[in-house]
Amino acid sequence: MVHILGIGLTPFGRHVERTIDHIGGQAVRAALADAGVSAREIEGAFVANALGAMLLGDTTIGQTILSGLGLRGLPVVNVENACTSGSTALWLAWNAIRAGQMDVALVLGVEKMCVPSLGLIDSGRTAIDTQLGLVTPASFALRARRHMHEFGTTHAQMAAVVEKSRRHALMNPDAMFRRAETVEQVMAGPSVADPLTRSECCPIADGAAALVLVSDALARRHGADIRIESVVLRSGDYGNPADLVRWKTDEETAARAYEMAGRGPESIDIIECHDAFSIAEILHCEALGLCAPGEGGRLAASGETALGGRIPVNVSGGLLSRGHPVAATGVAQIVEIATHLRGQAGDRQVTGARTGLAQCMGGDLAGDTKSCTVAILSR
Repeated sequence: MVHILGIGLTPFGRHVERTIDHIGGQAVRAALADAGVSAREIEGAFVANALGAMLLGDTTIGQTILSGLGLRGLPVVNVENACTSGSTALWLAWNAIRAGQMDVALVLGVEKMCVPSLGLIDSGRTAIDTQLGLVTPASFALRARRHMHEFGTTHAQMAAVVEKSRRHALMNPDAMFRRAETVEQVMAGPSVADPLTRSECCPIADGAAALVLVSDALARRHGADIRIESVVLRSGDYGNPADLVRWKTDEETAARAYEMAGRGPESIDIIECHDAFSIAEILHCEALGLCAPGEGGRLAASGETALGGRIPVNVSGGLLSRGHPVAATGVAQIVEIATHLRGQAGDRQVTGARTGLAQCMGGDLAGDTKSCTVAILSR
């Protein structure tokens, strides 16, 4: 079994004055301090970054950041896997410890997206706009329209995802958007790709999140009691691009994670999912087994996925309100769940949380996701 000993997180937002070294270093130092270990005790590091090569011209962000923190002479693996870059780094570290390759590993997800000198995300415009600015909202808008057509999902139900997200973020000091927004305000916002409005699309951000993972032996020595029961990474099968309302890859990744952990969705107390767009949370809730296919919109409007409901989803504010520094997101989801399992989430604490699930996906090919991860934690 692999355990979480330390967690670290920076506030997400537009930190124009800060370099990626400063942002990543802040998260690492926080995780090391929380774990009560020194840099020299780390035996390997897995560093996720998706856009550094394109925006900053650095293809080895991990060594750049960690060398300045005294983490030298150890294996450093740089990971790029779209929005699952961070959770893929987690998967690699988890497997390295399970295989006996190391007893203590660092996982860092870090992204610097707000670079005014390059027009925020306008450098390499064709590549970045295709990935983040134009194609992605349009593809999710198509999914939204199809879901509305097949299941009677309403725009108000999708907007309810955002209203909940903003409400949760008000209680998260590290969230980017900390302001209330009603369903009506969400629906009346500027259109991005019909029916999705601006508030239904996650914002770019700068930020970092870090974890210190340890083996059973070190967990016993340090008193670490948060277990990572399963981490599953899959790519899509790209077999049915016309099925816009069912993510088979999402379903299969979750099914495997549940099987490995020996539990089902009914035993999960808190979920963080990849709500890059309002419709995404609805689709993910269906794929994770929180409701029947086609019922995600009604679930979102019911209040069952809000704090205090049957199964709270994205109590952090999620990507929609916490922000989405691409490679940091998957690690930040784990930090959020660990915080709740420790009972340290303050006003947004999910009462009695003992188990949590983090789901992330990234990229698009033939109507399917290029990568999908699901991790299950318990205390």
